[in-house]
Amino acid sequence: MIDFTPIHRRQMRLREFVEARHITQADLIQATNEMIDSMLTLVADVADADVIFVPEDADAYDPYANNPEETRIGWTLGHIIAHATASSEECCAHAATLARGAKVCGRNRYEVPWQEIRTRQDLHQRLEESRRIRLAYLQAWPAAPHLENTYTPYKSPQNCIMRVLAGLIHDDSHLDQIRDVIRQARAHRA
Repeated sequence: MIDFTPIHRRQMRLREFVEARHITQADLIQATNEMIDSMLTLVADVADADVIFVPEDADAYDPYANNPEETRIGWTLGHIIAHATASSEECCAHAATLARGAKVCGRNRYEVPWQEIRTRQDLHQRLEESRRIRLAYLQAWPAAPHLENTYTPYKSPQNCIMRVLAGLIHDDSHLDQIRDVIRQARAHRA
């Protein structure tokens, strides 16, 4: 997998990271598969009870929660997977638009309701569905993507390659959270 440590540690900006590694569309396809495979490996042996287990998380804060009671609760595995996959799918949709030379006109994010992800099979299904969606967007690029075309979701412009990487970096930032929830759930069951 791509090592995003320099990004997480703020040692490199996304643009510098991309330029230093000469990342291509083929690299993004491989990295997408590796990320989904990593997540699937993490959740491969969880029990269904682990999927809906609400962990302790002193830093929990979700300003977009559907109701006030959910604002400060720890995220279940279903919640993490629903959130991470929705973000990466949005980034891949933006990237396909940018690669084709068109303008991104804001957010186009849909998140599967996390409350509906209740079993290990649900986790696997959501991850495989996300793989299919992301790869479809990556396959929608023209032979010569418009790398000069950018969208600025935050403070600096991102082209199609950077948008996909932004989603993967976001996925990567949740891997330790997934591990921690699994650890807590198993300890609770024991």
